[in-house]
Amino acid sequence: MAENNNKRKTKVGTVVSNKMQKTVVVSVDRLVMHPGYKKYYKRRSKFKAHDEKNACKVGDVVELIETRPLSKTKRWAVHSILKKEGAGE
Repeated sequence: MAENNNKRKTKVGTVVSNKMQKTVVVSVDRLVMHPGYKKYYKRRSKFKAHDEKNACKVGDVVELIETRPLSKTKRWAVHSILKKEGAGE
């Protein structure tokens, strides 16, 4: 049997800030069902992620991967840039 060694979580979100060195703020949207009304509504979370090459710009869609704690608030790293801002329009 092959064992899955990749147990790190991933998230997909949009870069909302790249003003720090080697760090970007990524906004991740998700749908949550209301317990009483049974309707879905959007919830938004913001994560600080490590961007080693400062390659991300505001508006890029990126994939984050879970990593060890890199600072007080940084526990994610940019795994790949899925869509560049302004590309493919």
